[in-house]
Amino acid sequence: MVDDVRSAPAALSPALTLLLAFACGLIVANLYYAQPLVGPISASLGLTPAFSGLVVTLTQIGYAIGLLLIVPLGDLFENRRLILIMLSIGALAVLAAGLATGAVLFLGLALAIGLTSVTVQIIVPYAAQMAPAARRGSAVGNVMSGLMFGIMLARPISSLIAAVLSWHMVFVLSAAAMAVLGLVLARKLPTRQPSAGLTYGALIGSLPHLALTQPVLRRRALYQACLFAAFSLFWTVTPLLLSSPVFGLSQFGLALFALAGAAGAFAAPLAGRLADRGWSHLGTRIALVAAASSFLLTHILPLGSTGALALMVLAAITLDFAVSTNLILGQRAIYGLSEAHRSRLNGLFMAFCFVGGAIGSAAGVWIYAREGWWGASLLGFALPAAALLYSGTERR
Repeated sequence: MVDDVRSAPAALSPALTLLLAFACGLIVANLYYAQPLVGPISASLGLTPAFSGLVVTLTQIGYAIGLLLIVPLGDLFENRRLILIMLSIGALAVLAAGLATGAVLFLGLALAIGLTSVTVQIIVPYAAQMAPAARRGSAVGNVMSGLMFGIMLARPISSLIAAVLSWHMVFVLSAAAMAVLGLVLARKLPTRQPSAGLTYGALIGSLPHLALTQPVLRRRALYQACLFAAFSLFWTVTPLLLSSPVFGLSQFGLALFALAGAAGAFAAPLAGRLADRGWSHLGTRIALVAAASSFLLTHILPLGSTGALALMVLAAITLDFAVSTNLILGQRAIYGLSEAHRSRLNGLFMAFCFVGGAIGSAAGVWIYAREGWWGASLLGFALPAAALLYSGTERR
């Protein structure tokens, strides 16, 4: 299908790829800074343990809304301007969250942070547009590696800053970094102007049709929704488990744990190359098996022992590797469906993923409060296991 743009896309140079990867990492990190800080933030704002999961869940809900209502604008408006506008609004929301002292205000800003962080999902198809079709998987994988490192490193960075300063400064410093990023992107990003053949209403109205007529999109979205629900459950609940008397880790210890888990982000470039070689079928199943197995690892030894902590680290790396791999394989598959609908397809795909993430984090905290790690990890195992069973119906 012919691309729906007025001019030939700029080439995706190595320098621009690196800049876009860095931008994705810095922006998406705002979704995850709060995960290891649920305890301190809730205590500071007066949230009860039963509602502490809202600190993470509302951010993910905002992200899911933005994926459906904002990301499709990449098929309508000039991409560079759209990226810069969203980045500016996001920086203001993050700064306000850092200055917030009330629970209701902070939770509202958490929703806004999620809404504006969808800028990364405008950047990824923007990068894919500039890459040749034969190397699109590699290009997406390279840019997404920055996004995945942002996800993985956000937790240790926020834990360290909170340990030295306060959780408020995590958001204030992020807002400053985003302001600098905006100045750099304003100078370096090339323009991409889609045709103006659709109104916003028609653009959003086309989303249900795409979801109903694209089986590859539906299947890939379900796989990743299950994996991301397990991922969000793990990274929302494990800080509560590790900081409890069972393990007794400090905020610094939580930072080191999250930093070790970041090794899974190295899967992104590798997954892109696998996709370009046509190995997505096998790669998906490996990722689903690895994700389910990661939760089983945490039960080999009794909780609280040094060996159990080492297995928790191994589980974090394995789970992050699985989620990174399957994400790139899924995006490579949907980007090949239609160039003219690429932003809308990406928005739908990622919306399904983050609805899964929101459900996983909320359900994980709720079950953990009642059944402990056994209950939460059982749900974490069941999610990728169900996706693996469903993958048995997929034809090569």
